[in-house]
Amino acid sequence: MKIKFLGQNCFLFTYNGKNILSDPFYNFQKDRTGFDISAQKIDYVLITHAHGDHIADVREVLQHHPDATVIGQPEICGYFNHPNSIDINFGGSAKFDDLKISMVPAHHTSSFPDGTYGGQPCGYMFRFQGKNLYFAGDTGVMADMELFPRFFGEITAAVLPIGSHYTMCARKASFAAGELLKTKRVIGCHFDTFEPIKINHDTAKQLFAERNIEFSIPELGEEFEV
Repeated sequence: MKIKFLGQNCFLFTYNGKNILSDPFYNFQKDRTGFDISAQKIDYVLITHAHGDHIADVREVLQHHPDATVIGQPEICGYFNHPNSIDINFGGSAKFDDLKISMVPAHHTSSFPDGTYGGQPCGYMFRFQGKNLYFAGDTGVMADMELFPRFFGEITAAVLPIGSHYTMCARKASFAAGELLKTKRVIGCHFDTFEPIKINHDTAKQLFAERNIEFSIPELGEEFEV
């Protein structure tokens, strides 16, 4: 699986020729990524919750890619009212080919910019070829994280928010990764986009290094492989 960072919690996941765009918010820093939605092939739009910095560009994606399928909570799928939707909830999964995406809890809030209720926020576990990629969404540290490796198996890598203020900071994320998720690889997200979530990169790297966790603070447009 390839993972391309487009800012905040927006990633382009590519697996077996299918493209999954998470929490569309690519226009905010488009000048630095060069991401052109019209030039892409988008098969799925995966949404963790309803805040503006996670759904701002959903409608544009669907205008350019009307055959794409939206995956999210029933409230979020109902809000966008897109004919191709998979409205799962906690305990549920979306599956295509040998990739299974299971919805898991997140500790956060969720409402659309117009005040509409967005359901409960979530994260997702990507399960493929014996690997588990945990995509946390916006969350604080929570006890549920300790259950994930016990239930799903070893967490190959985790995408965790590190910006503090609205989510975990790097210290809490490193604790969650090392003590609860038991993962050895973390890709950071939800940092530096706005003033309240600007972080000290050196401090963040040191916190993960102290726990012997491979840690990446992605550059805009950077691509990873899991």
